[in-house]
Amino acid sequence: MDTSTLDTEAVAGWLSANLPGFEGPLEAAKIAGGQSNPTFLLTTPGRKYVLRRKPPGVLLKSAHAVDREFRVQKALAGSDVPVAGMHVLCEDDDVIGSAFYVMDHVAGRQFDDPRLPDLDPEARGRVFDEMNRVLAAIHSVDIDAVGLSDYGPEGNYFERQIARWTKQYRASETEPVPDMDALIDWLAANTPPDDGRRTLVHGDFRIDNMLFAPDREEVIAMLDWELSTIGHPYADLGSVIMQWQMPPGNEGRGLAGVDRASLGIPTDQAFITAYCQRMGLPGIDRFGFYLAFCFFRMGAIIQGVLKRALDGNASDPERAMRLGAFVPRFAKAGLEAAKHG
Repeated sequence: MDTSTLDTEAVAGWLSANLPGFEGPLEAAKIAGGQSNPTFLLTTPGRKYVLRRKPPGVLLKSAHAVDREFRVQKALAGSDVPVAGMHVLCEDDDVIGSAFYVMDHVAGRQFDDPRLPDLDPEARGRVFDEMNRVLAAIHSVDIDAVGLSDYGPEGNYFERQIARWTKQYRASETEPVPDMDALIDWLAANTPPDDGRRTLVHGDFRIDNMLFAPDREEVIAMLDWELSTIGHPYADLGSVIMQWQMPPGNEGRGLAGVDRASLGIPTDQAFITAYCQRMGLPGIDRFGFYLAFCFFRMGAIIQGVLKRALDGNASDPERAMRLGAFVPRFAKAGLEAAKHG
């Protein structure tokens, strides 16, 4: 199904009735890069907005929850976590074929490559420290005060997530991946007991999901909250380190083999230590489990991306097929993390 176009007439009609101050005519352009919820830049004579919608077609249960994206970002308005301003949520599928929400357009810089080739070492260091600050800010949100205490269930977050993503992976499995089967078994057998940590987690925390100010190394909007929930903060921290272990370039977007010291980029341990200092932690035991979990979850996610591409309703089909080839690599890396920490 075509996810590159939007029924602008239907959107404009609904916004005219539901968004105070909205005035057309309206133009829409697909924003490239996302693999999950198609995203569009909306332009009117007076201002710009961004629209995020569920993709059309048959979807996995609980996936593409734009209502949750809207809720969490609305709750974080005015907090230490930078988010775009939320405007309206439409849950009526009859308007454009699926639910959607509209938020502010935030003009900023987005870095797809964590090597940050256009910056000098000092600026790179500030970017990574700001990334660390925002991660700690997310995990420091008072979920009761912002109305998110019920945003995720109680209990062992990792048990819940392993069960959920195993089910999602099996539902989108296209061919056997023995390392993925082995990783699923290892995680189920080695899940740590619940330590009581329960915070807001982003679920896909990485540098290309951040918008930085045009003129300084400051995050002005954290994007892509689809996987957010109330859970364990080490899952977010693990996802950062996981991403950096991927190969550099457009697909891996990692730092494997990169001379970080010469570029001003912190080591994995330096980033973890800075996070622990911000959170008042002495350190993190059994980090290999959290890293292995993140490799597993990302493998399951991109398996779902591949399945949507094969079914004809991926947001970016060509890139989805390329990403799908990484599933065995994520599974193998997860097993390595499980063995070596």
